[in-house]
Amino acid sequence: MLRPSDTATRERKSLDGLWRFRTDPAGEGRDSRWFARELPDAGWMPVPASFNDVLADPAVRDHVGEVWYQTTVRVPAGWDGSRVLLRFGAATHAASVWVGDVLVAEHVGGYTPFEADLTAIAAAGQELRVTVAVDNRLSFQTIPPGHVRDTPHGPRQLYFHDFYNYAGLHRTVWLHRTPATAVDDVTVRTGRDGTTGLVDYDVVTVGDAPHTVRVRLVDEAGAEVGRATGASGRVEVPDAHLWQPGAAYLYTAHVELLDGAGELLDVYEQTVGIRTVRVDGTRLLINDEPFRFRGFGKHEDVAVRGKGHDDVMLVHDFALMDWIGANSFRTSHYPYAEEVYDYADRTGVVVIDETAAVGLNMGLGGGIFGNQGWTTFSAETIDGRTQEVHRQAIRELVARDKNHPCVVLWSIANEPESHTEEARAYFEPLFTLTRELDPTRPVGFVNVGLSPHGACLVSQYADVLMLNRYYGWYENTGDLAPAEDAWRRELEAWATEGKPIIITEYGADTVAGLHTVVPTPWSEEYQVEYLDMNHRVFDSVPAVIGEHVWNFADFATSSTSIVRVDGNKKGVFTRDRRPKAAAHLLRRRWRG
Repeated sequence: MLRPSDTATRERKSLDGLWRFRTDPAGEGRDSRWFARELPDAGWMPVPASFNDVLADPAVRDHVGEVWYQTTVRVPAGWDGSRVLLRFGAATHAASVWVGDVLVAEHVGGYTPFEADLTAIAAAGQELRVTVAVDNRLSFQTIPPGHVRDTPHGPRQLYFHDFYNYAGLHRTVWLHRTPATAVDDVTVRTGRDGTTGLVDYDVVTVGDAPHTVRVRLVDEAGAEVGRATGASGRVEVPDAHLWQPGAAYLYTAHVELLDGAGELLDVYEQTVGIRTVRVDGTRLLINDEPFRFRGFGKHEDVAVRGKGHDDVMLVHDFALMDWIGANSFRTSHYPYAEEVYDYADRTGVVVIDETAAVGLNMGLGGGIFGNQGWTTFSAETIDGRTQEVHRQAIRELVARDKNHPCVVLWSIANEPESHTEEARAYFEPLFTLTRELDPTRPVGFVNVGLSPHGACLVSQYADVLMLNRYYGWYENTGDLAPAEDAWRRELEAWATEGKPIIITEYGADTVAGLHTVVPTPWSEEYQVEYLDMNHRVFDSVPAVIGEHVWNFADFATSSTSIVRVDGNKKGVFTRDRRPKAAAHLLRRRWRG
């Protein structure tokens, strides 16, 4: 599915702004056909945004079930004869969409886009009523999983991930048009032959008009550097300017459909970063040069807006990462807004791209999430239906992000159970699928300490080992000397696998402004000492090729646990992006 764009043959119209909004606590909206009329008893809600914190109403913040959005949009008069499509960047976690009285789309998965073809019902100049029912409920057959408990006071959502279950229309909604015969998908794969850049492409088209495909590649100055014809082909670029970490360079592929007379039917513009990625022993190579990851696990999380995309925070967060010396981040624990990847492509920031498969581990109960009492993989919990949803999440992730040069590694899950035979059987085919979808990038998952070296049965399928460990915080709390010894022993054991190791999480909750003479947990001084200890361990194990602190910034979590006070405080920046002492420590380490 291509992004909506403005080209010589395409146009788009944003539906962002204030939509009518209401919750549906009684679950009556569908039977009452709210979509068939003006949404009854509705207030207002900005799009994009999470709905939870915008209104000063606990019934809205804690609502479990469907919420309803509605707006109107006029199809531009000049769109006659075009394909007209309605695209949602994300609806968390499931959505049904009506235009007028017609159900035009249904989608499950809260972090990837979907669209509806409105050509048959949308005439140029017509005003359309768009109604969306968004469902925030999670079950054992969703990714991420969860469980809804029915109580005398209404439904209560239990979820197994340690961040707040924000929901709503989190990303831009577009009405857009293409020609009737159009480019429908583009896949780009890049390589090198000496100094010559190789751009292999595949183009999928729709429509009945006879056409040929032409791809013209232009550089950042607008000069054409190569071209090819055919639905599949290769463009060779002499003396190619490579996309490099910290030194991005983007070509643009003008993907054109031409009629028999050579006239333009459609053009789509796809940015292209020429670079290679491969694993060599314990190294990950970008353009055949070893790359060391410095950065963070992040979240799409800001006050009031929640997970709603915000260009202001996007640019500010990247500026802070540049200030601190970070060169990479992981999209923990879900695919981020497409604008994030665009900006990483432009700025040369490297991305580990992760699915929303977080919380597939009932062994984490008894701590943050309470005593669950469930078995992770069973007929009553995570099963074959969940696996199929997980497959679709991987398909949609790869389909959306395959052309981004910033993405160098797929992460198909965060902290799942991975030491049981059931886990091995669940994950092996998911690794196979991911490699079939994209053979050009390494694949991994993030291992948790409950499945240590020698016990984990899933790491054998990973090209890169990614480890989340909290020695000195959840283990050996406040006692860094034995934490350092234990951590080094485990890491040295993992190094015997002969694979690159990235520490994808290490961190300590820290209250900004809390200072102690002797470093004690929760103080800024302890966070500094904790990070220093971890860095000594990493630097002593050559197989470690990266360090991602958990977390970039403090973030919201479930309010049903006393373990978290006003959210997770492991950020090196506060939620409003003020640096803690640890930020200055990392800046000295990463910037030299």
